[in-house]
Amino acid sequence: MLQIVPSKSNEERLLLVGPELASVLATIITRLRRRNGGTVPLTGRYDTTEHLVGPPLPHLFQHTRNGWTWEVPTQNTIYKLLDQTVARAGLTAADGQPLRYRPHDFRRMFATEAATGGLPVHILARILGHANINTTQAYLAVFDEALVRTYRAFLDRRRATRAEAEYREPTQQEWTEFQQHFQTRKLEVGEYGRPYGTPCKHEHACIRCPSLRLDPSAWPRLVEIIANLRDRIQEAHLNGWLGEVAGLQTSLNEAARKLTSLGRTRTRGPAGPVDLGVPVIVDSPE
Repeated sequence: MLQIVPSKSNEERLLLVGPELASVLATIITRLRRRNGGTVPLTGRYDTTEHLVGPPLPHLFQHTRNGWTWEVPTQNTIYKLLDQTVARAGLTAADGQPLRYRPHDFRRMFATEAATGGLPVHILARILGHANINTTQAYLAVFDEALVRTYRAFLDRRRATRAEAEYREPTQQEWTEFQQHFQTRKLEVGEYGRPYGTPCKHEHACIRCPSLRLDPSAWPRLVEIIANLRDRIQEAHLNGWLGEVAGLQTSLNEAARKLTSLGRTRTRGPAGPVDLGVPVIVDSPE
């Protein structure tokens, strides 16, 4: 565990570090102590944002100026050292220009590498010291190749836990039945959205079904259905068929509701850009 006090948020932060990094940090601390009488020098760091020098602290990264004055490297000094290291390594971009790295880039690289390597994002958030997991997700770079590879691996894991019979090739009869299913969903006023392999739950009273997707061109046909339902209700009253009235009235109410919904769709017209007009600036009264 590596303890950092204070951190960027002025809170104590505990980080997990590997043995290699712990060895490097111990070497740096030993070097500082050897050159300063057994203790880490206390130096103030200049804050380029606040334009103030902070209190003397045992900073991990510091060096001497003129052989005796200890100071924390400035931001420009770190940038220069990184640029020199990249130049010596011969790292170039696609256009042949040297790559430019900044300290925070390595933090993002670590986050992306850890996440693609299987580390859960909520654990990564704790390691990075993020209070909100959404902050951590913004650090992660998602590449198309990694997206496809990860999704395929997810499918393979899911399929490994399911019965092999679910992934067999369908027979010709099953395939024909599947294709015919979509033909039987077509109705006089639209199309039924019932999923394949599921029975009708409304006893084929399609005009009442919320899964009915109306065809805009079926407006005249729907008007005829509503008129017919009204005539049948009147006939049922005249003949004393009171048991039919309730069912016909339910169908009439649903048909009228669908006609109203279809009317709004016809009035709205095809989807397209919405003209919000030109903003008008009104002078506030004095």
